[in-house]
Amino acid sequence: MLLSASNLRLFYGDVEAFAEVSADVGERARIGLVGSNGSGKTSLLRVLVGELDADGGTVSPAANLRVAYVAQMPDQDAAGTLRDAVSSAFAGLFELEDRIEDAALEIQRQAGGAARRDAESRYADLLAEYEAAGGYDDYRARMDRVVRGVGLSDAVLNTPAVKASGGERTRAALAKALLADPDLLVLDEPTNYLDFDGLSWLEEFLAAFRYAALVVSHDRYFLDRVCSEIWEMERGRLARFPGNYSKYRRLKRERDERRRREFERQREYIEKEEYFIQRYKAGQRSREARGRETRLARLERMEAPQAEKTISIGESQASRTGRVVVSLRGLSVGFSANGARTALLKTPDLDIERGSRTAIVGPNGIGKTTLIRTILGEISPLAGTVALGHNVQVGYLHQGTWSLPDGKTVLDAFLEVRNLPIGEARSYLARFLFQGEDVFKQVSVLSGGERTRLSLARLLVSAPNVLILDEPTTHLDIPSREALEDTLTAYGGALLFVSHDRHFINLMAERVWAIEDGAVSAFNGSFEDWMNLRRPPAPPPESRRARARRRRRERETQKRESATAERTAEPDPADYEAAVQEREAQVKRIERRLERASANQDVEAIKRIARQHAAAQKALEEAWEAWERMQG
Repeated sequence: MLLSASNLRLFYGDVEAFAEVSADVGERARIGLVGSNGSGKTSLLRVLVGELDADGGTVSPAANLRVAYVAQMPDQDAAGTLRDAVSSAFAGLFELEDRIEDAALEIQRQAGGAARRDAESRYADLLAEYEAAGGYDDYRARMDRVVRGVGLSDAVLNTPAVKASGGERTRAALAKALLADPDLLVLDEPTNYLDFDGLSWLEEFLAAFRYAALVVSHDRYFLDRVCSEIWEMERGRLARFPGNYSKYRRLKRERDERRRREFERQREYIEKEEYFIQRYKAGQRSREARGRETRLARLERMEAPQAEKTISIGESQASRTGRVVVSLRGLSVGFSANGARTALLKTPDLDIERGSRTAIVGPNGIGKTTLIRTILGEISPLAGTVALGHNVQVGYLHQGTWSLPDGKTVLDAFLEVRNLPIGEARSYLARFLFQGEDVFKQVSVLSGGERTRLSLARLLVSAPNVLILDEPTTHLDIPSREALEDTLTAYGGALLFVSHDRHFINLMAERVWAIEDGAVSAFNGSFEDWMNLRRPPAPPPESRRARARRRRRERETQKRESATAERTAEPDPADYEAAVQEREAQVKRIERRLERASANQDVEAIKRIARQHAAAQKALEEAWEAWERMQG
């Protein structure tokens, strides 16, 4: 067991964050931690990794446990560049390289005798430690693969950390954690700043990751692909479920239904017993009534099942429009600065029709938001035209909800969009979980999820007939995402949106605008169909005869290498130097094969060749020892 927690309790002032939390993290565990916003997920992670002290209970990590933790919001005051931050994952290797260099110089300074042998022994020990730490792997190549995987270019890596965006710092922290080779990888919302390629890469990485992972995420597709166990934080308690997210949802529904039936049975039992006690406690059956009263007083009462606290948007009406609501003709999208015009992308002639559902997809930074703002008229096109159709009323949800008035209360920010009676406005806001005194909070102090909910309330109360949404699910927990999906499914107007939530896109989109290489291409079909077209074709199945030939070649190669090792295992005493040279050449040949396998990310080949490399390295050291004995 890597880590065990027992009866953890945590308070923020007088408010209980969670209690009675007990859980274990086993080797190679793949745990997804889910729950509504504010349920205590991040606090639990911080307690488990030792960043926050619990008010009760214990956390027991295994001896020498190495933990890599990536928080939602990385350090904003880090020194150096993002490349420095990522490279710090190899600090131990860099220190070993310096010590190896010093040891090699020490050997040169020693003329011979015991002092030289001691220096050579230290050098050999350091080389062995360096190899065990992965130094003989090309860690710089590993770093290049990981930073490319999470979407960090060379230009971004050279950015000072204090000037990098929150998303760039988060991706750098993720890259550092993945390169640290920890026993336990703990990630808090790692998918927030990754595009589709980055998400797929991370999922494949974690599938091949040798150690344990504990991940907080609202990405249902990610949780299905990565996790084999789900932890749920609900009303300050932790429940554990086997399987991925889809299985967890099924098991939770069955559990909740079972608890509801048990509660109803107990309630009926209590009512019958109370009726009997009330009727007979003063009559001939009073002794029996008192006995039943005693048993009823000792009965442990079940809590009434509670529904999940989530937004309840309801249907959103859309007035009638013409058949075409938006037309793009020869559009060139970009920006102008200091008199220079920079084009980001071009579109063919495109129409958005009444009631259609279109997803805009593409890598981070390619111009999706700029395209939306050009359609809305916030940015002038470099060329071409955008035309809105008859009776079109557009509702726009900004990415990051930066358009909210921070100087107002939630209620005032809502009323500036539509002037409703106070009671009606508060009832509407309550559907978005702004209840009681919450409506008097300052917008400036709202969390990311609260800002998104307020933006949705302001957007939908105006009843637009065309919705343009830029990352609408960001900061929403899973129940709130599902409520939004239900509303948009019933929405009668046109929908154009940008999202990285693959479950959301697959449910909503009937058409995809894909941005690649500076151009927009339209695909009529679902997101899943579009993704399937992008995947490389599966290799043809290997025939039984071809598989047998491949295995025979592998066995013959292994036999030749074993024979070479055996021939050099007992060198001719008169030719020690030739034996050393032959074994050095063998080690170099194996290292070249290891580099090719690493470049191809062939995990099985890497393991097999690494064993051969270790054996050849050992044989080389023995040859050197024999040569030194001959010299002595």
